[in-house]
Amino acid sequence: MELEHVAGRVWIYPHDPDPEAIGAAVGVIADERGSVLIDAGNSPAHGRVVRRAVEAAGLPAPRWLVFTHHHWDHTWGAAAWEDVEIVAHASATAILKAEAERPWSHQYLHDQVRQNPKLGPSFRARALAVPDFSELRIVAPDTTFEETLLLPTGVQLRHVGGKHAPDSIVAVDPESDVMLLGDCYFPPPFHLRTEEDTPDFAMARRLLGERHAYSVDAHSAPRKSVPDDRK
Repeated sequence: MELEHVAGRVWIYPHDPDPEAIGAAVGVIADERGSVLIDAGNSPAHGRVVRRAVEAAGLPAPRWLVFTHHHWDHTWGAAAWEDVEIVAHASATAILKAEAERPWSHQYLHDQVRQNPKLGPSFRARALAVPDFSELRIVAPDTTFEETLLLPTGVQLRHVGGKHAPDSIVAVDPESDVMLLGDCYFPPPFHLRTEEDTPDFAMARRLLGERHAYSVDAHSAPRKSVPDDRK
């Protein structure tokens, strides 16, 4: 796959259409001062593919890598990106450091699923995404924030939290009028989900109500806002 242009200076490497692969989209906000990467890919191999796509598109190399949240399909590709400043919500640091201490291997994944079968979909996808766990490096952020952060290129980061992940943030590029949502309004991960859990429709309405020209979550095609005739 190639990068797809969304609007202005925003591009995405599309999500994997196979839901069992759990391959999140990766955003690129291109700027001559250095691009901003939104999420890292689900593995070092995924990250390398995205990096080659950025190079093939002739976009400036990323200087910042933003984790929309700590989940593996958004962060495990970080090892493929060198010379970037990793940015995340403050609560992601302890979570990622703890994840880095786990003895990741195919045997470990197998053993964990035997203990908790609800981990099956996620851990099977991880096994497929990472053929060689010796190259996996789970990276904690270099820069964190609590509520909001403005990057030097004008990209705005905002903590929204939610049930999917407490560290969820959204990224807005005002220049392109695009909001990148990560997974913020999704229900909790499958192994933590109850029958009562649904998408956070109130959060989705609130964010989509900001009426950016495009809104992009990590597992769907970009959505163009419906024109507001009242304006």
